[in-house]
Amino acid sequence: MLDEYFKQYGIIAIFAAIAVALPTALMLISWILSLVKIRPNNPSEIKSSIYECGFETITERWNQFNFKYYSIALLFVLFDVEVVFLFPWAVSFGMMSVEFGAFVMIEMLIFVGILALGWIYAWKKGSLEWS
Repeated sequence: MLDEYFKQYGIIAIFAAIAVALPTALMLISWILSLVKIRPNNPSEIKSSIYECGFETITERWNQFNFKYYSIALLFVLFDVEVVFLFPWAVSFGMMSVEFGAFVMIEMLIFVGILALGWIYAWKKGSLEWS
């Protein structure tokens, strides 16, 4: 049983090693090709210019970013992560309810309740108002 446990971590370690080694190897190959002059290197002012949606930039500095977008994005991520935690729980609820009974349901209600309290707090504070 312990072998199976460490075998799963070994698979994760192999994927992590591939995830690091592949981009690193590709960057090294690109760098070597640029040293050997096989890969073209033709910088120009047009290639270095700012390109945004097909239009030239109007001002030199960036415009002010509305903080409301950031707070709405954080709330979206919060409830998106909630769904990530709720889905495996819902899939295994039938099997867990046989063993643990109401404890499993109460545990999830507490989890959702804490998130609901945060949502109500943000609502009462006016963070969800777009004015």
